[in-house]
Amino acid sequence: MRYRMGAAGLLRLRDENPSSRSSSARGPRSKLFMTSNGGAFMPIPGEPPGYQQTQLPAHLSWRLLFLRRPLYRNLLRSPNPEGINIYEPAPHIGPTWQPLEALGNFKGWFIKTEQLQQDLSWMVKQQCVDLLAEGLWEELMDDEQPDITVMDWFEDSRLDTCVYELHVWLLAADRRSVIAQHHAAPRVSRRGCPGCWVQVSHVFRRYGSGVRFIHFMHKTKNRMEAGGLRRTRVTDSSVSVQLRE
Repeated sequence: MRYRMGAAGLLRLRDENPSSRSSSARGPRSKLFMTSNGGAFMPIPGEPPGYQQTQLPAHLSWRLLFLRRPLYRNLLRSPNPEGINIYEPAPHIGPTWQPLEALGNFKGWFIKTEQLQQDLSWMVKQQCVDLLAEGLWEELMDDEQPDITVMDWFEDSRLDTCVYELHVWLLAADRRSVIAQHHAAPRVSRRGCPGCWVQVSHVFRRYGSGVRFIHFMHKTKNRMEAGGLRRTRVTDSSVSVQLRE
C-alpha cells in the first residue's frame, strides 16, 4: 500500500488492481483523508473517482490522529533542554560544578556519566520513543515502513578529536530485539571557529516490519578542569516519521 501527504492531510492510495492481492489481504486498498472536523470522509476536488472510506484500528479515531499528529513532528521530549539557538555560535560558558539537570529542562531524558582516561568523560543522554503511544499504528509501520529521520547538533568544543557519538536502535515490541540500527562518531575538521554547530543525521528506510520503539542515545564529551566540568553541548535533537515519496 502507499500513503502520501496531500494538501488536505494524510492520504492512502488505492490499489488499482485489487484482484491481484492474496485472499489473506485486509481488503481493497483505499485513500484515507484526515480532516479536522472529526475525520468524516470528504471528496477531494480534482482527484479521480473510486475512493472509499477506510477504518482506522479500533484504538484510534481520525480526531485523535489529527490531534496527535504522529507524522512530521519531533517525537523526542525536551529536544532543546538548554534553550540554545543553533543559528548562533554556542554561547561561551566556563567549567561548572553544577549537575547537568540544573542547567535546563531535561524531562524525558535518562542521564548518566561514563568515565574515561585523562580527566575526560562521556555525558550519556537517552530516551525511548513508543511509536504506537505517539499515534502511529502497526499496519502503517509494517506495510508502508515510513522513513524514520534522526537529527542532532553538537558543539565543536575542541575538547578531543571525537566529542560526540550518536546511537539509534529500531526495536521490536519486546524493546530488546533490534530490527535496524545506526551509529556515528564524527570527527570534526577543526577548520571552523570553536563553538560552531555540527549536524549529524540519518534516515532509516525499508528497515523491515515489527518496529515499535526507537531508542535514541547520544554522548557528548566533558573534561574536568580546575574550575569544574567543561562540557560539549548538544541541541535540537529530533526523531520524526515521514511518509515515503
